[in-house]
Amino acid sequence: MSEANWYVVHTYSGYENKVKANIEKTIESLKLQEQILEVSVPMQDVIEVKNGVKKRVQKKMFPGYVLLHMVMNDDVWYVVRNTRGVTGFVGPDSKQPVPLSDEEMRSMGIRNDEVTVDFEIGDTVTVTSGVWENTTGIIRQINTHKQIVTISVDMFGRETPVEIGFGDIKVRN
Repeated sequence: MSEANWYVVHTYSGYENKVKANIEKTIESLKLQEQILEVSVPMQDVIEVKNGVKKRVQKKMFPGYVLLHMVMNDDVWYVVRNTRGVTGFVGPDSKQPVPLSDEEMRSMGIRNDEVTVDFEIGDTVTVTSGVWENTTGIIRQINTHKQIVTISVDMFGRETPVEIGFGDIKVRN
């Protein structure tokens, strides 16, 4: 299996979030989680002033584009290219898209660092912040690309899966 890289697809203007949702549904239905690792519409916080009122809003960093972290092969290329709203891959030849380099990803403010963690599946952890603060659970899944873990917590006598960021958990001794 080849290595995953970041690729850029061009979309119809205003369709970035729809394209992201459609690709994520396709990943789920065709079980492509091992090949398409992440779909991203990079956003940035901007302060707008309207009628003298400052307001913080999120704007797309690259309108008309969606970033994909994936392993390129014919099947994945076909799935992405034929997603409604996608006009093509960015590159000199849309049949053979060019991946973004690590340097290009860093300059856009998107990290592509490998993360090492001091926990593993089966460990008992305590949530340190957020809605689930002080909740104890068992790690069932680790996603290093999204930097989240799925833990099982006991809710109303049932095991319930909850996704928590790496920085919001602490391993119990």
